[in-house]
Amino acid sequence: MADGLTTRPSTASSARPASTRPASSTRPAARRSEARRWLTVRWRLLPWWARVLGVFVVSRIVSTALLVSFAQRQGANAWTLASPDYASFASIWDGHWYNIIAVVGYPSSLPLTETGHVAENAWAFMPAYPVLVRGLMELTGASFATLAVVVSTVFAGGTALLFSRLLRRVLPEGTALFGVVLFCASPLSPLLQVAYAESMFLFLLCAALLLLLQRRYVAMLPVVLVMSFTRPGALPLALALGLHTIWRWWRRHDDPFPGREMLAAGAATVATAVFGVGWLLVAGLVTGRLDAYTETELAWRSAYIGHGPLVPFTPWIAGANWWFPGGLGVALLVISLAGLGVLLLGPWGRRLGVDLRLWSLAYALYLLAVFFPQSSTWRLLMPLFPLLGVLALPRSRAWRVGLVLLFVAGQWLWIDWCWWVDGYDWTPP
Repeated sequence: MADGLTTRPSTASSARPASTRPASSTRPAARRSEARRWLTVRWRLLPWWARVLGVFVVSRIVSTALLVSFAQRQGANAWTLASPDYASFASIWDGHWYNIIAVVGYPSSLPLTETGHVAENAWAFMPAYPVLVRGLMELTGASFATLAVVVSTVFAGGTALLFSRLLRRVLPEGTALFGVVLFCASPLSPLLQVAYAESMFLFLLCAALLLLLQRRYVAMLPVVLVMSFTRPGALPLALALGLHTIWRWWRRHDDPFPGREMLAAGAATVATAVFGVGWLLVAGLVTGRLDAYTETELAWRSAYIGHGPLVPFTPWIAGANWWFPGGLGVALLVISLAGLGVLLLGPWGRRLGVDLRLWSLAYALYLLAVFFPQSSTWRLLMPLFPLLGVLALPRSRAWRVGLVLLFVAGQWLWIDWCWWVDGYDWTPP
């Protein structure tokens, strides 16, 4: 009592709320929160291309781990010994045909079966990809398997970059980046790093679509020319271009369509259609049979429904009845088509803009017209990748995390069902 006042602890200062924890127990949580904030800030400060490539690299690590795990358990088969190395395992199936083309080229006459029908042969596979790999083989001396994987992976990375720019023209930046995540993690994304031409084709297609959105019609033509000799797809692109031209003409009062652009768009449509039949003409001229390419393609479906002519829009009905007889297959086909229509015309689909939806419609019609549905149809659906932008729209963290996990699980299922060779395998990728 030095100054005559009783000193006692302040009740307010000495009381501790029951929920208050010692400072030492909150430090690890605070450090983790601070680390997350630091990582988030650093991630956002990265240039767009670095973020895209970061997503791509992480996705390739996951897909590579899955492929390697199957390769280690792979038994001896028509293409490899047991437990092959990664490059060998990544070069089976159609990779074998691309290897043949890279080394010996195409046959000058079509091989025939005992019944006189055209047999499976290299003319079903277009030359741009194997020719590029062969050129690198000559320059480096490396094997086809190694270089094919490298070429595919590089084109896949380029596709991820272009896809980011493509989606960025119609969607917010964060949504566009998650669309890239879905592309890189999709169930068929292991195909982006094997000896298939899909990566190269998707890169060229993405470049062509980006130029279309920029309305650079003449600049599209060199891209489309190479694309038309990489994978089938120029004909539906010609249809999309034609519909784009009609749409612009219809809306010319709201969106000016100058005569010069109209002429360029029309010329690009015609040129793309010509490019689309270029490989058919080459195959016909070399082999002496104008139906060389189509008959070769029909050879692959003969194991399912026998030999027969190509009648547009009938293969899917035949396939539906083959896979699910009794009308169930046709019903599933109708439901699937109705779902695609709702997706393209609904409010979420409209967020993609007109041109990406026109491409998706044109390519879907092309598949319905000429392809027979079987296990490789999943691969043939890959050019519809712009529709991943629709799945990227919801911002729910649970939705996004769950979708990525589901896609990765889909990779495992696809490798197990289609890529991995398990005895007599009738589900080619």
